[in-house]
Amino acid sequence: LPESGVPQLVQPMIWDYAADLDVEGKVQLIEKYRRCGFSKVWFASAFKGATGVNQSLTLIGHHLKNHLEWLEVASRTPPDVLEGIALTGWQRYDHFSVLCELLPVAIPSLAVCLQALKNGGYSEKVKENVEKLLGMSNLEIDTYMR
Repeated sequence: LPESGVPQLVQPMIWDYAADLDVEGKVQLIEKYRRCGFSKVWFASAFKGATGVNQSLTLIGHHLKNHLEWLEVASRTPPDVLEGIALTGWQRYDHFSVLCELLPVAIPSLAVCLQALKNGGYSEKVKENVEKLLGMSNLEIDTYMR
């Protein structure tokens, strides 16, 4: 692979939307990419639409945990290797499926995930900031928003 020149032309993206990432496995995968000559990698997460084809509401806690796990992977990765994170928001599972988790119901999840990434984690201060930004009185992380 290194002799092919491909590692100088592309940057791999590692996709995983699980709330319980295999952090050690991701760190090892990044190291494998580096040994193959790839100098940069991307991560891909989701703030909505990755938990079920019929999902109507967004469970913020699932997506927040996913982002916190990606932050853990990033903390165990050499700083010059991570190029960025693609924060995805899936609307359907395939072109024949119904829409799931429409954007309006997922805005709080997007805000929480972005703030967690920006602040390097989630805290009461981050929660209060999201509530203030969205004009909400009580952000619900572990239950479906009402």
